[in-house]
Amino acid sequence: MEALPRPRRRGRIVRRVLGGLLALVLLALVGAYWYARPLLLTGTGYAAHNACAVTFVAGRTDPDADLPPNPLVPYLRTSVEKLGTDGGVATTSVFGLLAEQKAWYTPGLGCVIGKEKGEYGQVTAIPAGANPFTAAPAPTADADVQAAVDRAFGDDLDPATKKALGTRGIVVARGGHLVAERYADGFDEHTPQLGWSMTKSVASLLTGVLVKEGKVTLEDKALQPSWTDQRKDITVEDLLRMTSGLEWDETYDLGTPITTMLYTEGSMAGYVADQPAAHAPGTVQQYSSGSTNLLCSVLQQRAGGAEQSPADFPRRLLFEPLGLTSAVLEPDGTGLPVCSSYLWATPRDWTALGQFALQNGQWDGQQLLPTDWMATTTKVTAVDRTDDEAYALGWRSNTLPDGSLLVPTLPADTYWAQGHDGQRLYVVPSADLVVTRLGFSPDAEDLRVEELVATLANLPRGG
Repeated sequence: MEALPRPRRRGRIVRRVLGGLLALVLLALVGAYWYARPLLLTGTGYAAHNACAVTFVAGRTDPDADLPPNPLVPYLRTSVEKLGTDGGVATTSVFGLLAEQKAWYTPGLGCVIGKEKGEYGQVTAIPAGANPFTAAPAPTADADVQAAVDRAFGDDLDPATKKALGTRGIVVARGGHLVAERYADGFDEHTPQLGWSMTKSVASLLTGVLVKEGKVTLEDKALQPSWTDQRKDITVEDLLRMTSGLEWDETYDLGTPITTMLYTEGSMAGYVADQPAAHAPGTVQQYSSGSTNLLCSVLQQRAGGAEQSPADFPRRLLFEPLGLTSAVLEPDGTGLPVCSSYLWATPRDWTALGQFALQNGQWDGQQLLPTDWMATTTKVTAVDRTDDEAYALGWRSNTLPDGSLLVPTLPADTYWAQGHDGQRLYVVPSADLVVTRLGFSPDAEDLRVEELVATLANLPRGG
């Protein structure tokens, strides 16, 4: 009969077994972390960029108020640090240890995610004066107008529902003058707010400026040297109209192409350009922030001036002529402005952009857009398939290709810019009306902004 192991020998065996199990557990945890790391980086990148921009661009002290519900949020740890007199950094990680991301602030350009702060050169200074809304006195609204604005703020709702509605700022301009304005607590006419995908409509305006200067046409193709397959037939208009055919998923979730591009890629245009063709150009319309950032890289190349700053051309071509002193269009790590998503501006400056569109590109005695640019870029055309039937060239239009109205209560000539979490900029030429609505509304079922615009459009011109 075999003798039992001595106690000391038995102890060594137990320790080896436990050590092996611990090694397996640690290996599994490390493997799980590296598997999940791209998803975690999306979450930490979002939080770091948000904290940086809310603090240094918007000048607020409550960045967590702009984090949408997400199961990762309770495990994030964020710190914000001012660097000298003109910089700052926000750092976010999971539990203070894992998937760390940093977002660095540069005056005039906002925040950029990266391991180190980038250098982007000198940017164009924007003096006050060209935007008549900037220093305009607070308007005294007509009673009917004020009642419509108050309803859009949810004054008739219970506190919880009003909070979910999340309206933070409304500005109404009629006939080129401010006629109503209201802000939520903690916000005012000087507080920049993020437009998210309303930035795409500004990218359309930037394209128009370069078309007017003869540096771009809607028919331009062969936009990337690496495109030797059917992608070489993608045009500037395809990128504006979202008919490029490039494979894409705009779902805002951890690890999807849109969040990967925004929060983990140093070169956003490079990431998009590498996407394969899923459809022939011009046949299928698929909403894609990637298309707009790829367009922006084309505009950047054609605009020139990169020797001063690769990120500066929106300021030089559009923000400075319009006097948008608050406007900050944040770039990626290469200095490419993120034309899909990252324009911050006060509600008054957003309203000025709408007024510029309403005036067909005429501003302060200058014609900055082709005279037919807004008519061209707000016309929806039929395609084989679409996931956004009202989308034209950077704007959404109320009149669909078959002549029907997307929103029957709004005038047929209404068009608008639309952004994540409830950002809206409406232009109604027949009513000489511009309406800006900004907020944080991830859980709102009805923003009440269509009702607001319809009410205002139907009021007498004196109202």
